[in-house]
Amino acid sequence: MSTPTDRINTLLSDLRLAPVDFEKLYGSKNNLTPLKSLEIFLVEEQRLRIEKQNRLRRRHARLPYEKSIEGFDFGFQRSVSKEQMLRLCDMTWVEQAYNVCFLGPPGVGKTHLAISLAVKGLDLGYTVAFESLDNLIAILKTAEIAGASKRRLKYLRKAALIVIDEVGFMPLSPAEANLFFTFVSSMSEKTSLIVTSNKGFDEWAEFLGDATITTAILDRLIHHCEIINMSGNSYRLEHHQSITGKTE
Repeated sequence: MSTPTDRINTLLSDLRLAPVDFEKLYGSKNNLTPLKSLEIFLVEEQRLRIEKQNRLRRRHARLPYEKSIEGFDFGFQRSVSKEQMLRLCDMTWVEQAYNVCFLGPPGVGKTHLAISLAVKGLDLGYTVAFESLDNLIAILKTAEIAGASKRRLKYLRKAALIVIDEVGFMPLSPAEANLFFTFVSSMSEKTSLIVTSNKGFDEWAEFLGDATITTAILDRLIHHCEIINMSGNSYRLEHHQSITGKTE
């Protein structure tokens, strides 16, 4: 025979509400008025809903891992300051659809900082997405024929913040460069982009293959943009050498 708790949780399921551990929720709280009991219950339902939404946002964001500003070694990487990153962590620039670009050689922490901002955005309730440029181009090329790509592109278009990682690592064909331009143009003034690139802007025409397309992309990308130029040695390589005691 079902208990009152079982029956209540069945009703909650029918109403698309989360099941509640009433023993844990109320515990030894005695002599609660009906209104106070209801308030406690609704606060818990709200907490569970926010928790579920946070999990869903993180899953759909597809971050390769989570990083934080606190975990970044600003002592090793001195071309960007902690104060500068903490200022960006207020995320007010997302409301204005501003962009952030991290430029520099491999291993200097561009992706770490980009993901740190993405995590902060998720924590604050923003819809966030992460794609390498290679994956983004694959999505754009197959959106008309593949259901998964179509759904992902629909999600990207609704995101408040998109991280595009590894821009410049591989050259694009003319058709791919046009797809990238179309995507950036469609996001302009509506969605914030965080771009990481191992190429300076003056080198983008090399991998994009077209000076006109490059100018058009950069015009939209850096119109409202914080550009962070990073330099120095690869943290991973230096850390590896410090452990092994070897130089490559």
